[in-house]
Amino acid sequence: MINVYEQVDQNKRRSTVIMVLFVVVITFFAWVLAYFLGYGLDIVGLALILAGLMSFVSYWWSDKIILAISKARPADKERDFNFFTVTENLAMAAQIPKPQLYVIEDTAPNAFATGRDPKHAVVCATTGLLKKLDRTELEGVVAHELSHVRNYDIRLMSLVTILVGMITLLADWFLRGVRFKSRDKESGNLGGILFLIGLVLIFLSPIIAQLMKLALARRRELLADASAVMLTRQPQGLMRALEKISADKEPLEVANKATAHLYITNPLKNRHDKIGWFANFFNTHPPIEERIKALKAMS
Repeated sequence: MINVYEQVDQNKRRSTVIMVLFVVVITFFAWVLAYFLGYGLDIVGLALILAGLMSFVSYWWSDKIILAISKARPADKERDFNFFTVTENLAMAAQIPKPQLYVIEDTAPNAFATGRDPKHAVVCATTGLLKKLDRTELEGVVAHELSHVRNYDIRLMSLVTILVGMITLLADWFLRGVRFKSRDKESGNLGGILFLIGLVLIFLSPIIAQLMKLALARRRELLADASAVMLTRQPQGLMRALEKISADKEPLEVANKATAHLYITNPLKNRHDKIGWFANFFNTHPPIEERIKALKAMS
């Protein structure tokens, strides 16, 4: 397994690659729209402008958008004393600035981190998590979220989420456009073949992009677990926390499919593993059993 410093460098490189890939993919989809629907190449420039704006918004304001969607409030030092002190201590140990702390008023135990870098990070926990975990278990969860911050997972996953969302949006535009407008008959057999290829790509690209995002998210969770143990030196705390959170059957009301991958465990409480191995490709997190097994190996 790579060390923390190599992981940070790797995430920074991946963030750059994703930004470049984002522009390339949006340009390709815009060209497909322009060619098959006869809109002209002006739409390519429009798509590039839209891609730039979405990248800018996702980079600077993704944390605020996610907090608003999650209906989170700023944490209060008196009401959320353990949350404050645990985070302060672990942030010092991790040698990163203490992130802003937020709380979601919900009895389902869970937590997530977001932001663009360690200087502009947010860690958010539910009231259920703060009430149901003891201090050692809370340290394990907070260390996990701070590991996402220190390893730049928060930036990487924000960019990946926006990329997947934009691909899905463009695919939807294309499919809607096909209903109202078809390619000129003069395009011939070659045009028909290209149209079919384009249609297949439009259908498959959002699915492939989503699978890539989920696979990356699952890998990030395992690395954050390992980094958390390096920080606390207490794998038992995180193990007990994961067991408690996964045993709680209450779904988090404010979570949705767009934000589920951010949390330490799946907040929607889906049980895809019961309907076949193929469904595991669509899981937002590795199985709890797999994560606990890895943590036990570190004990």
